[in-house]
Amino acid sequence: MTMSFASSSDTIPDRVPAWGPVLAMSLCCMVLVASEFMPVSLLTPIASDLHMTEGQAGQAISISGIFAVLTSLFISGATAGRDRRTVLLALALSLIVSGSVVALAPNYPILMAGRAILGVAIGGFWSMSTAAVMRLVSEDRVPRALAILQGGTALASTVAAPLGSFLGGYIGWRGAFFCVVPVAAIALAWLLASLPSMHSERQTGSGNVFKLLRKPVVAYGMAAVTLFFMGQFALFTYLRPFLEIVTGVDLSTLSLILLLLGGTGLAGTFCQATPRFTR
Repeated sequence: MTMSFASSSDTIPDRVPAWGPVLAMSLCCMVLVASEFMPVSLLTPIASDLHMTEGQAGQAISISGIFAVLTSLFISGATAGRDRRTVLLALALSLIVSGSVVALAPNYPILMAGRAILGVAIGGFWSMSTAAVMRLVSEDRVPRALAILQGGTALASTVAAPLGSFLGGYIGWRGAFFCVVPVAAIALAWLLASLPSMHSERQTGSGNVFKLLRKPVVAYGMAAVTLFFMGQFALFTYLRPFLEIVTGVDLSTLSLILLLLGGTGLAGTFCQATPRFTR
């Protein structure tokens, strides 16, 4: 999906392999996913500290998802003609802002505002990262570059929840959230030092992605995917309250369960992507 945001009229630089910015963008992906899923393992302490229910605290994931979808739909048109380097740097900077706002949030509205900023970063970065990576390396190196880019996602998906639970038990949920800030700062500095300018021309035409929904196969497919992810995230988001309240697990067991959950998800993805398992 993210490839569709690349403009065919982009000015493409010399295709000299630029692994530095590719690795920096992979680090950004890791921070994005870690920040997105961090509330899953910290829902109970967040709710307790800010005097809200676990259901209200779980909206921290919903709000970031909503803003991610809206941003992904409109950012291509909103940034047409702008240097992609500037846009990606701004999105990386928003990770630092989001992490700081969430970690220092005194109440529910500020927490939601911080998560909304994260949603903008998620939607914008996922919409542009693939196309940007394809402009940084030669065509024969694109699969490797995309694998590196998604490597940060896979790593964060596996360790974000259990690591958040572990850190939250020692330095509190605010400290766990703030841990992503210095990593995001490193990613921003790395991008600033290594990412080349990637100018693009203004796109012609409306660029209205909603026109695609007029096709039944697209509309039904999007509805099915939406319902699937609603169910998945509803289960995943409220896993910690269920395990603590219903099954009565302690913090160390909770972290282990979350680690096993992430590890099996990673193993399942690997098996699906390996030819011998899909024959």
